[in-house]
Amino acid sequence: MDAIQSKVESADQTPTSERVLMVLRMVAEYGRPVSASELVHASGLNKSTMYRLLASLRRWGFVMESDALYAPGPACLQMALNFDAVTLLSLHANDAMIDLRDTTQETVAVTVVMQQEAVCISMLEPRQSLRCSFEKGRSLPLYRGATAKCLLAHLPLPARQHIAKTHISNMFEREVYENELLKIVQQGYACTESEVDDGVWGVSVPVLSPNQQLLGALTLMAPIIRTQNKHQRLIEETLNAAKRIQASLNATFTQASPAFHHQS
Repeated sequence: MDAIQSKVESADQTPTSERVLMVLRMVAEYGRPVSASELVHASGLNKSTMYRLLASLRRWGFVMESDALYAPGPACLQMALNFDAVTLLSLHANDAMIDLRDTTQETVAVTVVMQQEAVCISMLEPRQSLRCSFEKGRSLPLYRGATAKCLLAHLPLPARQHIAKTHISNMFEREVYENELLKIVQQGYACTESEVDDGVWGVSVPVLSPNQQLLGALTLMAPIIRTQNKHQRLIEETLNAAKRIQASLNATFTQASPAFHHQS
């Protein structure tokens, strides 16, 4: 109890807008189901405020209640699983990314799907850096470009169709787009020119779990002028790097990690 109280600011020190986060952190740090009265005592909040904050956390799935005791809820678990999956993918991709960058002298990135967007979680650049929309931590819509199309093509069909509808209202144009996504799945990679950034060519290869669920995508990007007569070689290099990442993951996890089962 004392350890928890020393870590968490008192109610007087915590802005009103942040108190719900203070309570969530306290619930998480107890390490066991905790009563509202214990939380009231530890936080200095009055009982009515505590119950109001706990009700909000329950409504959003961040805490669950059983026999008047509170514990972290399913939303906390999902966040932890997603964090684990992203961290593991970054670690297992690193060596292959370095070799791919050094071999090709081009920009290499790994992206994942979060909240229906492509989020770059790792990026390596050669000495001649590339001006492009991607950077670590930045998100882009799942629509244009090799990375977005590669990720979207490997999502479950309902999610893929829903996202496509949000970007393309015309039914015939959407059918053409969805056929392009099917081709990406069949050939094992996506390849585009100047769809997101003018003058940039890109190839993106999916990284899949042992049970063939999408983990992320490995992408190589380069100025079009530097890729002339080299497309096939760059595609093969990227495909091989993605295979190395998957082999590394498979060697570490003979059975798919729970984090990967929940990655979407």
